[in-house]
Amino acid sequence: MSGSHADAGHVIVIGAGIAGLAAAHGLLDRGARVTVLEASDRVGGKLLPGEIAGARVDFGAESMLARRPEAVALAREVGLADRLRPPATATASLWTRGALRPMPKGHVMGVPGTASALSGVLSDEGLARIERDADLPRTEVGDDVAVGEYVAARLGREVVDRLVEPLLGGVYAGDAYRISMRSAVPQLFQAARTHTSLTEAVRGIQARAAAAQQTGPVFMGIEGGVGQLPLAVAESVRARGAEILTRSPVTELRRGGPGGWRVVTGDRDRVLHADAVVVAVPAPVAAGLLRAEAPEAAAELTAVEYASMALVTLAYRRADVTLPEGSGFLVPPVDGRTIKASTFASQKWAWIADQDPGLLILRTSVGRHGETAILDHDDTHLVDVSRHDLQQATGLAATPLETRVTRWDDGLPQYPVGHHARVARVREHVAKLPGLAVCGAAYDGVGIPACVASAAAAVDRIHGDLRAVQDLTANPVRSPHGGAGE
Repeated sequence: MSGSHADAGHVIVIGAGIAGLAAAHGLLDRGARVTVLEASDRVGGKLLPGEIAGARVDFGAESMLARRPEAVALAREVGLADRLRPPATATASLWTRGALRPMPKGHVMGVPGTASALSGVLSDEGLARIERDADLPRTEVGDDVAVGEYVAARLGREVVDRLVEPLLGGVYAGDAYRISMRSAVPQLFQAARTHTSLTEAVRGIQARAAAAQQTGPVFMGIEGGVGQLPLAVAESVRARGAEILTRSPVTELRRGGPGGWRVVTGDRDRVLHADAVVVAVPAPVAAGLLRAEAPEAAAELTAVEYASMALVTLAYRRADVTLPEGSGFLVPPVDGRTIKASTFASQKWAWIADQDPGLLILRTSVGRHGETAILDHDDTHLVDVSRHDLQQATGLAATPLETRVTRWDDGLPQYPVGHHARVARVREHVAKLPGLAVCGAAYDGVGIPACVASAAAAVDRIHGDLRAVQDLTANPVRSPHGGAGE
């Protein structure tokens, strides 16, 4: 081992989505030599910039939570500070009960602090049911509970079906009655453990947010698209000496050989050696890679389910279109529509509108967990049903100049009840292997800041392992065996 750890070592990152790229960025900060291996022909994963009708847009995620610091901080670090843009409008609607209705204010992921917050969205019976929350006995949440199940028990199903479901669905493309409250809405879970009344718990969360003076935009975009973020991170890490190899699927991950890890890629069965490995790929792929050395972790990851969805982007002549104000609308599944949301991209992002004032771009999303039949249809059908629903919701009857369907098959990991415990078990098994860490959307949150935070945790773990190895190498007297090391 003498001399092989003079620097922070060679770390291979498997996967060049935003989590893998953020991990590479953090590892370089710690002095590591980094190689990133990506199976596809591009970096960025679910962040995908592109063009429609000559305008730059996002064909994947289009905004990042700004109330969490990690993603915005990374954007600043890689030179995008002057391109950060808040939405031009923060108002949105719900398409429910046959009309576009203003999105209620004063709620936490659809859970209101008062019944009046949902006036106009819920029936009179639904509003009256919320008022009963204060008189109900405590509902135990235990170690975890489904968001929909808990909220329905306290406030009635109408709150879940009309508001919680579309809001959660917009993030996870999942089912509120299956999604973990502990993993998906942790502040609500903690509040529910200490309050009997759910509405009182929500008011407490709102009071703390007000006391903390959380101001500024909740979300942030990037001029040119959030898809510019992974490109900028990749450019930064390459400039600092890291190697990023696309079209390099990893076919085998084993312990042994120089440095401790042996990584085989599908590129003519090329063999690479590393002191440490960060696995930053979706759960099913990670399971395949970990099966040989961490079978228990692999078994847990195999059980993680994913939802598929498609984004339909449509470009119109602005002169042909009159849209309601705001950034778009969400659709409660209970209303039986095909699309689950629409974003009026040219109204939400000034940088899109400014590219071509004569153009108007919007997009819809289709597909939820367990709702795959719609995605079996071809792109033309997805465009047709999107146009039909848009006309029903907004009166938009014009013919688009151009359309684009982007399919995200198995794009969103699901966080059912017990997800946090599964993730803890995965990390416990992985921790038994020196120089190995995992990160990405399957663990601690599907948003961009959560993925970046997941990468930072992986870097900390790897750095700790490498430091331990370096200490043994540099100070053989301190070897646990008392000898001169190996």
